[in-house]
Amino acid sequence: MAAVTDDDIIRRRLLIDGEGGNDDKRLNNLLKTFIRWSSAKEDDENSQAMYQRMQAMIGQCEYTLEKGINTYEMNKQEQKNYEKLRKDIEDKIEEATARIAEAKTELQLAKCIRKNRQVTTANSVKSLKLMYVILQLEALDKEMSNLVKTKEQLEEKLELRRKQFMVLITSIHELQHILEEDEEKEKEEEMITSSS
Repeated sequence: MAAVTDDDIIRRRLLIDGEGGNDDKRLNNLLKTFIRWSSAKEDDENSQAMYQRMQAMIGQCEYTLEKGINTYEMNKQEQKNYEKLRKDIEDKIEEATARIAEAKTELQLAKCIRKNRQVTTANSVKSLKLMYVILQLEALDKEMSNLVKTKEQLEEKLELRRKQFMVLITSIHELQHILEEDEEKEKEEEMITSSS
């Protein structure tokens, strides 16, 4: 038998509990209404009203459940997207770091070659070989500068994505809170309407 993970437990609890929007209370009210309705006489004038109220409560429960499932799936998909984006950025950073390390090694080698050539050819500074080495060093310096800039840009982009992800999560929580408040208002209005 497979072990139950924390994610499975949390998901089941959310499906049972909903979003904390008084789902237990709503189900208890539905059960109480059902018991009253089933024990009422068929010719009772409140019987039809209770039946309609139960239908509305069931619809509300189904809506809340569907909304919770959709929110969970959306969050799961967003998490996958951000995980893929994070992995891509990390791969690019690793690649850039490897290229920088390689460029540094080449630069050290080039510096060593330059030093050895300067010692052996002190009188021929203007020779073509020395000019070639100098050009190579300049090219390596430029490439290293470009790689460092690329790494910095990638790190800034990763940080921006993290901030955007946090803003998205905060917005989702705020939206859920607003939806819960709207549901409560609708419920109160229904209670007022049904009691009038």
